[in-house]
Amino acid sequence: QVQLVESGGGLVQAGGSLRLSCAASGRTVSTLSMGWFRQAPAKEREFVAAFSWSGSSTNYADSVKGRFTISRDNAKNTVYLQMNSLKPEDMAVYYCAANVLGVPGRSRDDYKYWGQGTQVTVSS
Repeated sequence: QVQLVESGGGLVQAGGSLRLSCAASGRTVSTLSMGWFRQAPAKEREFVAAFSWSGSSTNYADSVKGRFTISRDNAKNTVYLQMNSLKPEDMAVYYCAANVLGVPGRSRDDYKYWGQGTQVTVSS
């Protein structure tokens, strides 16, 4: 069983930055493909970014490419999402997701384990 705990959400002005963290337990992140998704009110949960278990590939939604960076710290068993140049449309609950090995996919079905989410609010 894998447990995921997100942190780092909060309120930020448009143009600002936040770094989200996802601490994993139950397995080491080097054996997990990890993804970040987000869900705004009245919208479907959508893919944001993903990192392969091997560390060899990343995957980003077009809407965040060039602004967001996903990374991993094996020693802390944690995955991060650095979010720069935030826009009001980035405001959502952000969820961390994981699957054992697998692919850094864009679909919710690619992930078995989910965190509880952390709120990101961007003021204009």
